Amino acid sequence: MTPLEIAIVVVAGFLAGGINTVVGSGTLVTFPVLLGLGYPPVVANVSNGLGLVPGSVTGAIGYRRELKGQGGRLVRFGIVTVLGAVVGALLLLTLPAGAFEAVVPVLIVVAIALVLLQPLISRKLAERTPDRHPHGGIPLLLGVFATAVYGGYFGAAQGVILIALMGILMEETLQRLNAVKNVFVATANLVSGVVFVFAADVDWLVVALLAGGSVLGGVVGARIGRRLRPIWLRAAIVVVGLAAIVKLIVT
Repeated sequence: MTPLEIAIVVVAGFLAGGINTVVGSGTLVTFPVLLGLGYPPVVANVSNGLGLVPGSVTGAIGYRRELKGQGGRLVRFGIVTVLGAVVGALLLLTLPAGAFEAVVPVLIVVAIALVLLQPLISRKLAERTPDRHPHGGIPLLLGVFATAVYGGYFGAAQGVILIALMGILMEETLQRLNAVKNVFVATANLVSGVVFVFAADVDWLVVALLAGGSVLGGVVGARIGRRLRPIWLRAAIVVVGLAAIVKLIVT
C-alpha cells in the first residue's frame, strides 16, 4: 500500500467514525474506498467492519451521559444484537455474493421513511396505547435482532434503521437513542468481526488504518452530535441515508 493509499484509508476511517457516531452509514464511505483500492468485496467488508469498531466505541464513550439509566436496556438488546450479528456473519460466509446487497437500498429507503414518520407514528401509538412498553417489547427485540443480522452481513445504515425502530417503539429522546445505537453498532461489528477472524480473510493493515482514523472520528462525531437539536439530527439521518442509496446504486 502506497503512502497516498494509506492516507486515503485513514481519512475514510475518520469520516466513517464521525458519521457512524452522529447518524450511521459510515460504511458507505469506507467500503467503496476499499473496493476502489482493489480489495475483494468480502475482504473489504470484513476488514471494514473490524476497523470501524474502535470508532463506534469512542462514539459511545462520548455519549456516556446519555447512556446513564439505560443499563438494563443495553444488556437486554445487547444479547439480541450478539445473536443477530453471528447469524449475519454466517450468512455472509454461506450465501452467494451479492445476494443480500440487492435489498440494501430498499432497507435504507424504509429506514428513511421511518425516521421521517417517527414523530407522527409515535404520537398515534401513544394515543392508542398510552401504557406503551418503555423498552419497545417483543416487536423491538425482533427488530433489533433483524437489524443485527443485517449489520453482521453488510452493516451500511444499520444505525439509521436502529434509530428509526427505537424512536417509533420506545418513549425516549433522540439523543439517548443515538447513544444506544452507537453501542449496538459497535457490538454487531465486533461480534461479526470475531467470526470473520476465524473464517474469512482479514487485511490487518486496513483494519489498523481504519481503526486509527475512526477513533478520532468517533470523538469528533460525539462532540458534534450531542449538540445537534433533534430536528437537525433527524435531518442528518435522512441526508446520510439518501447519500447511502445513491452510493450503493452508483457502485
